[in-house]
Amino acid sequence: MTTTAPRLGTALARLLVLAAALLGTLLAGAAPASAHAALTGSDPKDGAVVATAPKEVNLTFSEQVAMSPDSIRVLDPAGRRADTGEIRDLCSGSVVRYGVGLRAGLPDGTYTVAWQTVSADSHPIAGAFTFSIGAPSTTSVALPDRTPGGGIVGVLYGIARYLSYAGFAVLVGGGAFVLACWPRGASVRPVQQTVVRGWLTLTGATLALLLLRNPYTGSGELSDAFDLAGLKAVLETKTGAALTSRLLLLGAAALFVAVLFGAYARRTDPKEKKDLAFGLGLGGTVVAAGIAGTWALAEHASTGIQPGIAMPVDILHLLAVAAWLGGLTVLLVALYRAPSLDRRAVARFSTVALGSVTVLAATGLYQSWRQVGSWSALTGTRYGQLLLVKVGLVAVLVGIAWISRRWTRRLADPAPAATAADEPEASGALAAEAKPEPEDEGSLEPEAEGAGAGAVEPEAEADPERAAQLARQRAAVATARRKRERDADPERAGLRRSVLTEAAVAVVLLAVTTILTSTEPGRTEEEAGRAGTASSGPAAVPDRPVDIRLPFDTGGVDGKGVVRLSLDPGRTGANALHIFVERPNGKPLDVPEIKVALTLEAKDVGPLPVAPDRIQTGHWSASGVQIPMPGDWKIQVTVRTSDIDQTTIDKNVKIG
Repeated sequence: MTTTAPRLGTALARLLVLAAALLGTLLAGAAPASAHAALTGSDPKDGAVVATAPKEVNLTFSEQVAMSPDSIRVLDPAGRRADTGEIRDLCSGSVVRYGVGLRAGLPDGTYTVAWQTVSADSHPIAGAFTFSIGAPSTTSVALPDRTPGGGIVGVLYGIARYLSYAGFAVLVGGGAFVLACWPRGASVRPVQQTVVRGWLTLTGATLALLLLRNPYTGSGELSDAFDLAGLKAVLETKTGAALTSRLLLLGAAALFVAVLFGAYARRTDPKEKKDLAFGLGLGGTVVAAGIAGTWALAEHASTGIQPGIAMPVDILHLLAVAAWLGGLTVLLVALYRAPSLDRRAVARFSTVALGSVTVLAATGLYQSWRQVGSWSALTGTRYGQLLLVKVGLVAVLVGIAWISRRWTRRLADPAPAATAADEPEASGALAAEAKPEPEDEGSLEPEAEGAGAGAVEPEAEADPERAAQLARQRAAVATARRKRERDADPERAGLRRSVLTEAAVAVVLLAVTTILTSTEPGRTEEEAGRAGTASSGPAAVPDRPVDIRLPFDTGGVDGKGVVRLSLDPGRTGANALHIFVERPNGKPLDVPEIKVALTLEAKDVGPLPVAPDRIQTGHWSASGVQIPMPGDWKIQVTVRTSDIDQTTIDKNVKIG
C-alpha cells in the first residue's frame, strides 16, 4: 500500500483567521501602558543652555527603576564629578522621577549626565546627554561605547537565558509526556536521560544567570561574576530572589524526577501506579508552576498594567510552551531511540499539544495587547517586528503539527495484519512492536539472525572472551534488525520526519522568544519616542531656551549627522541662536554652509531667513534673531555638506 503525506484541512485556516481577527480587535482597542523603563524627560533637557547652574539634575522614567548611589553621574567639561552623589526620590503618584544634587559654584561649560539603572522588569538601561551652563564648551568626557547588557557578558547572559527556557521546557514537558501520554516511557533509558538533562541544563543556566547578573547590570566585566559583594547585592534584588527561588524549586523537581524514574517506573500493581501517578501529577504541576512563576515575578509580566492578571497568564503561557515543545522533544527522542512507542501515546500527546496551542493562542493574544498596544507599534518597533516573526513561526509550527496529527491518526488505525490473538498492548503500538521487545536498545534479544546468531560454539564455552564477543555481535545484530523494522514502517517514518521538522522550528521559535523577553516592548518604545518628540519642541518659558535635535542625511560622503539647535531665551523679541552639527558618533562635523528660516504658517509670517556665522568646527551662531509674535513656529534648517549635497529639515516649536 502506498502511503501519501496528509494535507492540511480547512480547520487550520479557520483557526488562523480567527486568531488574526482577535489580535486585530485587541490591538485596535488597546490603551497605553507602562513596562520596560525608558527615559521620558529630564531637567535640564538634553542640549539645553541655561543661564545659571541648576541645583540638581532630574530624570523622569516611564516606570519604576532600581537606583543605586552611582546611578546618575554628572561630569564637568574636564570629566570630574560635578554631583554630590546623593540620589533623591522625587516620585509622586504615577510619575517616576529621581534627581541628584549638583555642587555649588560650577563654572560655565558643557556638562555630561550619564545614567544607568535597572527597570522593574529586570533589564538594564542606560544613557547620556549634555547640557551647558552659560555657553557650550568643548568637553573631554568620553563615555564607553558598550551598551548595558552588551559585550561578552551580554552574550553569555543571553545564552544562559535561552538554555534556561529550553531546560524548563524539556524538564516539565518531558515529565508531563511520561505521566499523561506514555507511562511505560518512565523505564526507557533515552527518555530518562533527556528529562534529566533538561533538569541539569535549567539548574546550570540558573546558576550562570545568578553569577552573571552583577556584571550584566553593572560594569560589564566578566571577572565581576565572582565578586562576592556584587553577588550579595544581586541576591537582595527582585531578580536575585527569583533566581534563588528557582534553584530551591529545582531541588523539589529533582525529587520528582527521582520518584518518576525510580519508584514509579518499578511499580507493577495498577492501583499503586495510578495513585503514585496522581501524586506526581499534582506535585509536579505545583513545582512547574512555581518555576514558571520565577520568570513572571521578575520580568515583563510583573510591571505595567494588570500585573495581577498578567503574571498568572504568563505562567500559563510558559506551562503550555513546555507541555508542547518539551513533550515534542521527548516524542522525537522516543521515535528515534526507543525500541518501541505506543500508538496510543502518540495520540494522547496529539491531544495535549492541541490543548497547549489553544492556551498559547489565548495567553499570547493577551500578552501581545499588553506589550504592543497598537498597530503602529506592531510594525514600527523592534519588539513588534520580532513578535510578527514569532507569530509566523508559530503558524508554521501549527501547520507542521497538523501534519503530525494526521500521521498520528494513520497510526491509530488498526493494522490490517492485526489478529484477535494479538495482545492489546501490541495492537496499540507502532508496527515495529509486532513482536515483544526489551525496553533498552542495548538489551539482548532471545533470538538473533545473521553471523554469530546460532548456538554458542563449543570452544566459546571455554573461552569467556570469545563468549563476550559473540554476545556483543548478537546484540548489535538484534539492534540493527529492530532499527530496520522501525524504519520500514512508512507511518512511523512520516511521523518522525514531521516531528523532527517541528523540533527544528521550535528551536528557532525559542530563540526569538528569548530575544523578545529582553527587548523593550513596542508600546514603551513608542511612548519614549513621543516623550522625546515633545521634549524637543516644548512650550518655551522665560529664561528657558528652545532646544531641538534634527537628524539629517544629505546622501553624500560624510553626509549623515545631527543638528542641535538652541534658541535662547526662546520667546518673542531678540534671541541668541546656537547650532551644533555633529556626526552620528557625537563628534563635531564641519560643513560648508548652514541656513535657518523661521515660519509662522498660522499667521502667514515668514519665512524669516537667518544666516548664522561659523564660530568653530561644528558650531554656528547668530545673535539678535527676532521672533515678532508668539505661536507655533516652524524652524527649517538647510545643511550643505558638499558642493552638490544638501538637505532641509524642519521642526515645529511653540514660542511663548
